[in-house]
Amino acid sequence: MSAVDPSALYAFDPDWGTPPGIRLAAPVLVVALEGWVDAGMGASAALAHLLATTRTVPVADFDTEPLIDQRARRPIARIEDGVTTELTWPAIRLLAGRDRAGADVLFLTGPEPDFLWPTFLRAVTDLIGTLRVRTVVGLGAFPAPTPHTRPVRLASTVPPGSTGLAGRLGTVHGTLEVPAGIQAALEVALGAAGVPAIGLWARVPHYVSAMPYPEASAALVEGLCAVTGLVLDATPLRTAGEASRVQVDELIGANPDHLEMVRRLETAIDSEEGTPLGLDAELPSGDEIAAEFERFLRDEGS
Repeated sequence: MSAVDPSALYAFDPDWGTPPGIRLAAPVLVVALEGWVDAGMGASAALAHLLATTRTVPVADFDTEPLIDQRARRPIARIEDGVTTELTWPAIRLLAGRDRAGADVLFLTGPEPDFLWPTFLRAVTDLIGTLRVRTVVGLGAFPAPTPHTRPVRLASTVPPGSTGLAGRLGTVHGTLEVPAGIQAALEVALGAAGVPAIGLWARVPHYVSAMPYPEASAALVEGLCAVTGLVLDATPLRTAGEASRVQVDELIGANPDHLEMVRRLETAIDSEEGTPLGLDAELPSGDEIAAEFERFLRDEGS
């Protein structure tokens, strides 16, 4: 494939204006692209909440034809009485809004690209420079051996020039080698470009990681506020999290083995045993509990 000009990958919305950055004052960019680890739908639900509670306007659209494998991310067909009326294609978009105090915030939404990562990263970096973005925050969530009876803890990752941002929420100590998503690649690219960037990762109890876990989303929104100074409301997510915890409590309390596992997790987290990510803790698998919890939810809905 021949080289692709990064600027050819996106186009500014015609209603946005020229120059495109004239309407923004040092915005924060929030990145939560779909397709990588997102335990408990922590990042996707956090982004959905932010978009639902923030009035946004489109800034730019990416050309997804060279970026997306349409067989892996198929368009959605709308069929009415046997007639295919339209196709909705996967879209990567940049949206702009304001927080509750009037500060500018941008959202990069859509699926993680399948192809042309280096070119996509250059395109996003160019956009960030054009729009004079002051800080980039990525959102994510991963399954960890942590109990649902304790507040969700965040882990953060940063490029070398942004260690000051990580200090606000805690850093990951030691050395890890893990497969990278586009968010990690963007952090490296932004570090090379001198743009402050941080990835926020919610640690979701591994036994509920396959289902929505609003507490993780609330923690991410609050972490975003702590790092950037944005004023955003996570109250609805906290309310949903309380309801979710009642359900999990009911399931766990019905099984002595599950209760014992949660107690062991509580002991480990309270004494801060293991790595900060909790990836090497020797604790029982949550697969059995997850399966029972899914059955519990089905029974509740029947």
